[in-house]
Amino acid sequence: MIRNIIVLSCSLLLLFSCTSTNNENTMILKGMVKDLKKGTILLERFVDSAYVAIDSAVIYGDSNFEFKQQLESPEVLHLHLRLENGSLIDDRFSFFAEPGEINLYTKLDDFSGATVEGSKNHELLLTYYKMAQRFNERNLELIVEEFNAQKEANDSLIQAVENKKLALLRNSYLATVNFALQHTDQEIAPFVIVHETPDINVQYLDTVYNSLSDRVKKSGYGKALESRISELDIKE
Repeated sequence: MIRNIIVLSCSLLLLFSCTSTNNENTMILKGMVKDLKKGTILLERFVDSAYVAIDSAVIYGDSNFEFKQQLESPEVLHLHLRLENGSLIDDRFSFFAEPGEINLYTKLDDFSGATVEGSKNHELLLTYYKMAQRFNERNLELIVEEFNAQKEANDSLIQAVENKKLALLRNSYLATVNFALQHTDQEIAPFVIVHETPDINVQYLDTVYNSLSDRVKKSGYGKALESRISELDIKE
C-alpha cells in the first residue's frame, strides 16, 4: 500500500515537473484581426530563405484567434493572412515571440500595422527599428544627392557623397553594436547583430557575444552569432 502511494506520488511529481517545463517554454499568442470575418491566420517561421507555416487558425465569424507554440528560445515569428477565397494578402507581420502570454491586435486593412503586448524583446525591437529608421532616411537623402551629382558628372561631389554614405553605414553599425551592448540579457542583442550588420568587423561581434548573458548565449540567435564569428575566424 505505502509502496504504491510512493510510486504514484513520484509519477505525479514527474508529470508535474514535465508540464511545468513545457509551460515555461510555451508562447500563448492571443490575437484579433478587426473586420476579418472569414480567413486563415498562418503562423510562420523563416527557414532556409523561405517562410514555413508551423500552425494556422481558421477565422469564421469570430475575429479572435489563439496560438500555443513551444519555443526553444525567443525568436522572430511571422503572421500571414489567407482570405476566404484562398488568396494571401501582401502584408506579413513579424513579431518577437517569447514564452508567456502575448496579445496582438490588428486590422484587416492594415494587417502589418499590428500592436503587440507581452513581449519584452518585441518592445526592444520596435525601439531598435525606430533608431534604424533615422539612418535609413539619411541614406535616402544621400542617394538623391548622389543621383544629382551623377547628373552633373561632378566626380568630386560623387566621391564626397560616397564618403558620406560609408560614414553613415559605419555609424549605423556602431549604433547597432551599442544597442546590443545595452541589452545583453535579451535575445534582441544577438538578433540585431546577426541580421543588421552583415559586413561588420569580427572584433565587434566578439565584443557583443562575450557580453551576452549565459542564457542568451544558449539561445538560437546566440548560437547563430557564435557560428558567424567562427566562420569569419576561419576565413581570416
